[in-house]
Amino acid sequence: MSVTAKQMNRFLIFKLPSAFLYGVRLKKLGNSKSIVTVTHRWINQNPFNSMYFAVQSMAAELTTGALVIKKIKESGKQISMLVTNHHGTFTKKAVGKITFTCTDGHMLDEALKRTIETGEGQTILMKSTGLNEKGEQVSVYEFEWSVKLKSKK
Repeated sequence: MSVTAKQMNRFLIFKLPSAFLYGVRLKKLGNSKSIVTVTHRWINQNPFNSMYFAVQSMAAELTTGALVIKKIKESGKQISMLVTNHHGTFTKKAVGKITFTCTDGHMLDEALKRTIETGEGQTILMKSTGLNEKGEQVSVYEFEWSVKLKSKK
């Protein structure tokens, strides 16, 4: 069974309600690419009248995490996932509609294959870039994901 953007947005309502409340929405979830949008509003702003960095972090993480969830589900194996590190760079005030895109899904295939074959955990560094409505970069995030077979008890 494949994971869809609609299913992930429903997941947000129940498991990450703050992201849903702040307007974070998964728009596209493919095999190698995911797209998330969030619009600057009163509820997600900082004192400088732009989008709070934590809201940008939520949106950026969702682009990477949705791909990890999708690939794990498609593997049919019991695999745990965890963000072990992240880094964000901000280049412009985030106002208006911000679109975060991750195109690193292809990297997951090899990492999941290795963890299934060897039983050893693997790490993957995935990048998400946020652009405003003019196509200008507002932020770039890198998330390090760890994937590992769950132990059988």
